[in-house]
Formats: sequence, structure tokens, C-alpha cells
Amino acid sequence: MAPMLKPVDRPEGLGDQVYRTLRDYLGGHVIVPGQRLQEAPLAIQLGVSRTPVREALARLESEGLISADGRSFTVPVLSDADVDEIYELRGMLEPAALAQVATSAPGAKALASIADALKEAETAERADDADAFIEANARFHAAWHALVANRRLLRAIALSAGHVRYLRVLTLNNAAARKAALAGMKNILAALKRHDPERAARVMREHLQVARHHLRVVLDDIARQSTDQPGAPAGARQRQALR
Repeated sequence: MAPMLKPVDRPEGLGDQVYRTLRDYLGGHVIVPGQRLQEAPLAIQLGVSRTPVREALARLESEGLISADGRSFTVPVLSDADVDEIYELRGMLEPAALAQVATSAPGAKALASIADALKEAETAERADDADAFIEANARFHAAWHALVANRRLLRAIALSAGHVRYLRVLTLNNAAARKAALAGMKNILAALKRHDPERAARVMREHLQVARHHLRVVLDDIARQSTDQPGAPAGARQRQALR
């Protein structure tokens, strides 16, 4: 019988490399809200063919980080009103959903995936690894979402999932935002372990308020950077001007 052999480690595919590069540019504000992304110019700039660029753009769109716009893609543009509406909706839905989970009194086994994601986030934060933190944060929220019994409530939360994914990448590349998010995640898990619905709703509202604050800081920073670029339009200091 032939010996058991391990698969050979393969280098990361070109499509994956392009995806990660564009994702980093989004998180680092190199690619900013409102900017148009087209296959051919991106392929020339990145020194690759159009195929891996096409694959990367499709993947970014599926994650809600960019949106289709005819034959090209654009980065979502968020005004003050957009931010207010997104967080108003989240403030209605997510505290109620988390309170429902706490009321159901999940046991240690049900909470294990949430706790594991929190540990991964803590490890990523210590390593100052923004990408790993973003992924762990997403797993954390997906894990407690899985415990929501009201499927209609969960579908309502999912309606804003695309924007939430984009906001997560946009915001959590900031070290201060990651620290604040980690504190909120710890409070959420603690409330679920106590089976305390009132506390769960309260800590989720606080978590969203902090996230909203850090998003505004990031958007202000993007607006300031846009005014420093040659040919920036007048009034770019106002996020409304990004429309």
C-alpha cells in the first residue's frame, strides 16, 4: 500500500492576491467611497490580467464591500443620513435579537462558537492583525445570530448585512475601533452567559453607539484626506459632498 502523503502547499492564487490587495486598499482608504473600479484600469495598475481582477471584484461584491454599477463597480458612498439610517435600523433589531438569545438561556455548548470567535479576536488584537480581527469579529456576530430563534427577525438583520460588512472593514482597520469593538464583544458574551435579556439589549445598544462613533471618525478622516488631494472638489470636508 502506498504511504499516506500530505498535499503539497500551493502558493496563493493570483485572484486571491488581487482580492486581498484591493481589500487592503479599501480598508486603508486608498480606494475611497464613490470611487469607480473597472477591470481594465485595475489590471494595468496591478500588473495582472483582467481575469484575476474580475474574480476579485466579484468576490468583493458578494461580501458587500463594493456594488455593481453597469460594467464597473463602485465603493458604497455613505452620507450622515446613510449612517443614521443604518444604525437606527440596527438599533431596533440587534438589541432585540440578542435579548431573545439571552432569554433562551443558551448553555456552554451553544455559546462555544461565540467564545471561540472572541478568543480569535483577542489573539488578532494582540498581534495587531486587522484582517484576522475583522474575520473573527464577523464570526462572532454570525455565531450569536445562529442562536436567534426568530428567523424573520434574523432575515431583517440580514437586509443590512452588505453595508455592515463594508462598515466592518472600513472601521476595524483602525486600532482604537478594534479595542472598542473587543470590549463590546466581551460584554455581549458576558450578558449571554448571565442569561440576562435586559443587560444583553443594553450592551448591544452601547456596542452599536460606539461603532457608530468610530465610523464617523473614519469617514471624517476620509473626507479630510480627499481635501488634501490635488483637484479635490470644494466642500469635500462635508461627507455629504461625497454623494
